[in-house]
Amino acid sequence: MKFINLSIYISDYLSRYLPGIAGLSTNTIFSYRDMFRLLLNFYECELSISPEKILIDHFNQNNITAFLKWLETNRNNSISTRNIRLASIHSFCRYLMKKEPSLMEEMRQILDIPYKKTKKGTIEYINQDTMRFLLSLPDIRSKAGLRDATLLSLLYDTGCRVQELCDLRPIDIRLNTPATVKITGKGNKIRVVPILPSMSKLLGDYMESYSLNKDNLNFSPLFQN
Repeated sequence: MKFINLSIYISDYLSRYLPGIAGLSTNTIFSYRDMFRLLLNFYECELSISPEKILIDHFNQNNITAFLKWLETNRNNSISTRNIRLASIHSFCRYLMKKEPSLMEEMRQILDIPYKKTKKGTIEYINQDTMRFLLSLPDIRSKAGLRDATLLSLLYDTGCRVQELCDLRPIDIRLNTPATVKITGKGNKIRVVPILPSMSKLLGDYMESYSLNKDNLNFSPLFQN
């Protein structure tokens, strides 16, 4: 068992288990994929083990602990980012325990690696005058300014996350009364959010300016660089 290449399990985990069995969203799977990219880079750069030579035996508590330290010291990752990577590793460990029960003890040792506590700072708010000033900064007479104004206003009006905004498509926008935006959140949970008439007007102008009101662009990103 210890001489089996780890890549076999990584491929199955990312391509079959996470989307097909766990039913995770594409964005969540991308986060797990990014963790493995970093892990493979760590093995190659710090342990001189190329990706195709990483074995199950190399996936152990000592190496994972060193990897987490490397994230903080070499890549200047925050504690919260370190904890997110550890959560991805723990999830992979649970998958391996089910896939290969003979690995349960080794995986349990990795699961024993604790999350670090983070200091939660005070969340500051933006008052109305400041927000009004920020929303007035883009010059809506230009296409880029109209895009920026629409993007910022939509974030403010709907309260959506940045990733949720990036995932929006023209088909998710309803401009007729009552105007709404269909937002896909974490875990592919969908919520329909009403928007103000002024927001609907701004969105309509933006979509017309960028020709996003055509049927063949219904599934294109609503906002692009």
